[in-house]
Order: sequence, then C-alpha cells, then structure tokens
Amino acid sequence: MSLSDPVGDTTHFLSDDSEGEEPGVRPGQEEESPSGVSVNRARLTVAVLFYINLLNYMDRFTVAGVLPDIENYFGISDGNSGLLQTVFVCSYMLLAPCFGYLGDRYNRKWIMLVGISFWSLVTLASSYTPKNSFWALLLTRGLVGVGEASYSTIAPTIIADLYVKEKRTVMLSVFYFAIPVGSGLGYIVGSSVDKLAGDWHWALRVTPGLGLLAVLMLLFVVKEPKRGGVEARPEHQLQRTSWLADMKSLSRNLYFGIVTCVTGVLGVTSGMLVSRSLRKRTQRADPLVCAAGLLLSAPFLFLAIVFAQSSTVATYVFIFLGETFLSMNWAIVADILLYVVVPTRRSTAAAFQIVLSHCLGDAGSPYLIGVVSDSLRKRDSYLWQFRSLQVSLMLCSFVAVVGGGFFLATALFIEGDRNRADNYSPSGEEGYYDEPIVVPRSGRSTKVPVSSVLI
Repeated sequence: MSLSDPVGDTTHFLSDDSEGEEPGVRPGQEEESPSGVSVNRARLTVAVLFYINLLNYMDRFTVAGVLPDIENYFGISDGNSGLLQTVFVCSYMLLAPCFGYLGDRYNRKWIMLVGISFWSLVTLASSYTPKNSFWALLLTRGLVGVGEASYSTIAPTIIADLYVKEKRTVMLSVFYFAIPVGSGLGYIVGSSVDKLAGDWHWALRVTPGLGLLAVLMLLFVVKEPKRGGVEARPEHQLQRTSWLADMKSLSRNLYFGIVTCVTGVLGVTSGMLVSRSLRKRTQRADPLVCAAGLLLSAPFLFLAIVFAQSSTVATYVFIFLGETFLSMNWAIVADILLYVVVPTRRSTAAAFQIVLSHCLGDAGSPYLIGVVSDSLRKRDSYLWQFRSLQVSLMLCSFVAVVGGGFFLATALFIEGDRNRADNYSPSGEEGYYDEPIVVPRSGRSTKVPVSSVLI
C-alpha cells in the first residue's frame, strides 16, 4: 500500500475499527503482514514514532536549559521555578491512565494526532507569556503534560502490534533510545537558542515547528495496525471489558511496580540521610555512599534472579533489598554533578550526564541482554527461555559491582574537583583554576585568589 493511500487514514477519531484491509494484493503492491501494515511501512512508522519521542523529550528538557533566564525574567525563586516541572509531571501522571483507556478502545493514530497538535500549540503559546504572568507559564506547562500523555502511553502499543519477540525488543530499543538523545538535545538546543537570540522565549519555539512536521508524518505515513494481529490474536477475537475490570486484572501484575515505588522512596531518603550524616566526618561521603549502595545491591539482585524459579517470596524480598540499596545514589549523583561543575556549565554537564548514563545503561542494555539470552538458548522451550534469560540478567549484578568500583575511584578525586569548581576564576587562561594561597592580613593568615596578589 502506498504511503498516500487514503484507506483507513480517514477513520473517524472515535472509530473502534482498525484501518481497512483489502481482499488481495494489487500489482506492484507489497504484501502486508498480519498487522495490516507492510514491512516497509512498519519501519517508517517506528522511525516516525522515534522522531516524535525525540521531540517529546527535547521539549521536556528545553525549559531546564533556560531555567536561570526564566527565573531572572519572572523574578521567581528556585522553589517556584521547580513548580514548572512539578505541574508538568502531575498532569502527565494523572492523565496518562485516561489516554491509556482511550488508546485501548479507539483509533490510536487520531488520538496521537490530536495530542501532538495540542502539545505543539500549547508549547508555542507558552513562549509568549508576558513578564507579569508566571501563572500562565505554569498553566501551559501543565497543558503540555496533557499532550505528551496522549502520545507516550499509546506509541509503544503501536510498535507492539507491528512486531513480536526479538524484533519487537529491537524496535522498542530504537524507540526508547530517543529518551537520552532527546533529553540531551533539549538542554543543548534550549540554551544555544537562548544565547543566539538573547531571549529564552525563542527556545520554546523550536519544538512546536518540528511538531508540525511530526503531525504531517503521522498523518501520511503511520497506519493504525490491527490489535494483536501479529500475535495471532486479532482484535475481533479479543473480548473488551470495562475500565474497572481492566484495572482489577492489571493490579495482579503490579506487585513489582509497587515494590519499585516503595524502594525508590526508601532508597533516595536513606541515601540522603546517610550522606548528610557522613559528611560531618569526611568530604568524600557522597561517592562512598553511592559505592556502598551499588555494592550492597549487587548480591541481593543476584539472589533475586537465582530464587526466581524456586521461591516467589524470597525473590521479592531480595528485589526489595536490592532496589533499596540501588536507589540510594539517585539524588546524591545529581548533587555531585552540581557541585563539581561551575554554575555557567551545569546545564551542559547535566546534558552530557543524561546522554552518557542512558547510552551506557537503559538505551542498549535490553537489547544486549536479549542477545546474550538468545546466544545461550540451545532449544526453543519454555525452560530454556527462562534459563537463558535468567543467566543473562545476572550481568546486571556484575555491572553494579563495576559501578561501585568507579564510585570508589571517584572518592579519590572528589575533594580536588569540588575545590577547583569553588575557586574557579574565568579571568585566568582556559583550563586554569585560580587556586587560593595563604597570605598574612592584619596579623592573621587568610586565603585569597592568586590573581589578587599578582602584579
């Protein structure tokens, strides 16, 4: 089917039917898969969804790249500027289930079209916020969360209806690789446009223009696949249930999510408290706490994988302990990043940290673990599928140990890096740090910059 074929692309927004199928394959036309989407069009669909996800995270982090200018423009405190992200996340979080409900019942392509169009218009409107109306910027950022929720909850399900097994894993990895890249680009593009234009408002006008291109590609390239078609479970054979029945069924699969939420709160809180207490004894407290968290999490995560088949209770206990220790470094790492970098370079440093952490972590790890699992599997049986994936997941524990070793190495340099950032002087030559020296002053010695005593 050609990309401009109108069949099904005019499906009504509230239509529950997938886009139409034709009884045969016309001459010169590529045979479609059980999803109702040709192979080439499926690849183009993933490319379009990747592009939109890239814009999604670019927009999300553009504000962070120009946040100091926003604070100066409105004359607000750090607490009020933090509300911009809080309002966005709250609307995104609260409305995601609503769009999940709609996405399971109505045409997903049209829901995304409306959502992305709305998100682009609201983002553009936020760039015209007057100086005395910070509340309007808060309102528009909250509305941006509405648009992003309409896309983020639905796009992965379209990929799931286009591919199965290993191909699905690969395509989802491509889709989610947009998270680190888009986040980093958001910082870089936002701050760069702000500097070039001399006005932070222009930074918020980049993604809306790119969003218009996304709407056009979504309209003419993406086709709604048949739900469950590639899994030999076509949509007309699947029984629809009420939203309450859906939630009741899903709640049985949420134990791991609940454990993760609880351990995340406990880990972040305990890491902060232990680090604060240990700082009274040593300036190397932060990397030492991060190292301890990773090294302690490794054996518990390893045991959780080992007991996965024999004891569900033991598995959840070890997961609880492992994730708690693993979460101890989240807030501390952000703090370290801020105090070892001078204020004028923190946005760029944060961008690199986001890109590198995702590139070395969740961007490629699902695919690598899948490859290792496939290489270990000797026959296509349930037992071998379980065993091969179980062994491949054990790599995560060893990576945690390596990470702990890097944090121990960081502890050797953290004091010097922090002192250089605290005493940095832009007046010196590039790469030169104006280290303080001790000179006498009124009968006492005091530390002053080198440049203040040079003639």
